[in-house]
Amino acid sequence: MAVSLGITGETLERLIQAAREFHAKEDVVFPDTGPEGSDDDWAMQILADHSSDLTLQELEGTLRDLGPEQQAELQALSSIGRGDYSVTDWDTALQDAQDDWSADTVHWLLTNPLIADEWAAGLEQIERET
Repeated sequence: MAVSLGITGETLERLIQAAREFHAKEDVVFPDTGPEGSDDDWAMQILADHSSDLTLQELEGTLRDLGPEQQAELQALSSIGRGDYSVTDWDTALQDAQDDWSADTVHWLLTNPLIADEWAAGLEQIERET
């Protein structure tokens, strides 16, 4: 099955590199879950704590410049990289990501400390299949 991404390889590589740089910084720590009853406010607060970080600004800006469809592709790519779906299930992974898309998708992507590795692993699996 051929998977065609709407995100250029150059943009994806830039996102992977920026995410690795941001999450590799010692003072960037995202807890596995937020405080009880706070929904996603904790994630936004942590991002606000790093708002002056140029790497975060670049990463967030690039993600926001992508449309909802491309953000959903990134979400689907991470789910393949995590092993939630196989490449042959791309259409299902993408549909689920599109169904789950919200204005908070960028924050979800930014606060996942493994996102760069998941994107890279997902991309590697897609390239192996084609």
